[in-house]
Amino acid sequence: MTRGLLSIACALLAIGGLAGCGASGGNQVDVKEQVRLREVLNRDPRLPDGFSARAQEAWRVPFKAGDRNCRAVLNPAGGDAPQRALTAQAAASYPGRGLSEVAGVGLAHYEGAEAEWHIGDLEKAADACQLVDVGGGTELAFHQVPVHDLGDEAVAGQLLGRLNGYPYTLNVFVVREGDMLVSLVHSGMSRIDPKRTEQLARSVVAMTRA
Repeated sequence: MTRGLLSIACALLAIGGLAGCGASGGNQVDVKEQVRLREVLNRDPRLPDGFSARAQEAWRVPFKAGDRNCRAVLNPAGGDAPQRALTAQAAASYPGRGLSEVAGVGLAHYEGAEAEWHIGDLEKAADACQLVDVGGGTELAFHQVPVHDLGDEAVAGQLLGRLNGYPYTLNVFVVREGDMLVSLVHSGMSRIDPKRTEQLARSVVAMTRA
């Protein structure tokens, strides 16, 4: 029985983005929470109009972010959340109706008060992220976006410029909801309204509470 549960846990880890049979740094995996997070993203997600309700594979950063601070802010939405005290994680993406529009969502659950420490670190990373310039026609300037009354704490920003020579916008929200981090990116080849991204973020946070 123990071996069977361990096998299930390992499979969930591989799907949800936690590498190996046990989280990084010796963290204990919360199998029940891992299952719950995947259900949140896959079972009838209640997203705003214009987004597919069918979850797809986790979002991936579409460029090589040379700045580690910028990458730190973006990675959690793709299922690569900060590892310390991480006990469960899941990620998915949802296509929108705009040109190349997509929403990427990452959910991460932590032991104790670690989520508070991590959101603080991500806020500092957002403060330090200014420009993604990796050549090849990709140059994106970052600025923070004010956000209020969303979860317990939240940090938000926008990358705006060109991706491989084409106009590109990427909005990012990271929200602490209790012992969880809820991360969202909303991107496309046309200008993306931060207010619509905030609506998306509020919808996802509400999904985690259901």
